[in-house]
Amino acid sequence: MRRETAAEREAWTAHVHGTEVARPSKYGNVRSGGYASKHEAEVAAKLATLERGNCIGDLQEQVSFTLVPGNGKIRPIRYVADFVYRDNLGILHVCDAKGYAKNPVYRLKKKLMLLLHGVGIEEL
Repeated sequence: MRRETAAEREAWTAHVHGTEVARPSKYGNVRSGGYASKHEAEVAAKLATLERGNCIGDLQEQVSFTLVPGNGKIRPIRYVADFVYRDNLGILHVCDAKGYAKNPVYRLKKKLMLLLHGVGIEEL
């Protein structure tokens, strides 16, 4: 029988008492104003200003696109865009606020969005 370590006991005690320390973000971002990063919050503020000025319309946040449908126990593959809006010509813009080097999963989903949906992802 395996004995638990002191670190495991401390982690469990912190969990039970609700005193867990939040782990640092994977990419070093700091949550700001309900957004995943300061950069994303700044982009949201700029897009909201453009919408109020009637330069863009139908601004939405965290919009999910299904890239590959699921089947039974296999879950679908989805891409969640940070922002989606239409310009004055009615053209759909799918935007992602990226402040770090793009990881391989993101690059693959970006290609799938273009190939399957005909929509390019703009990085702000």
